[in-house]
Amino acid sequence: MNNAQTAEIIRKRCTDKKIPVKVLLEECGIRKGFIYDLEKRNNAPLAETLEKIAIHLGCSVDYLIGLTDNPEINK
Repeated sequence: MNNAQTAEIIRKRCTDKKIPVKVLLEECGIRKGFIYDLEKRNNAPLAETLEKIAIHLGCSVDYLIGLTDNPEINK
């Protein structure tokens, strides 16, 4: 898994859903530096964090980490 790719997918899904990333993070209880840490520090996200984001964005964790191009698979 490429953490920068995950950040990009999250940003794209937020754009598609018309949800600002900042709002997504606040509503999921995730600190605002999360995306920066994925992109710049290559920090690996916790499975729990990805699950919260996937639920909020209506997609699968597999989609967020780039295992599928279809957000509905394994949802």
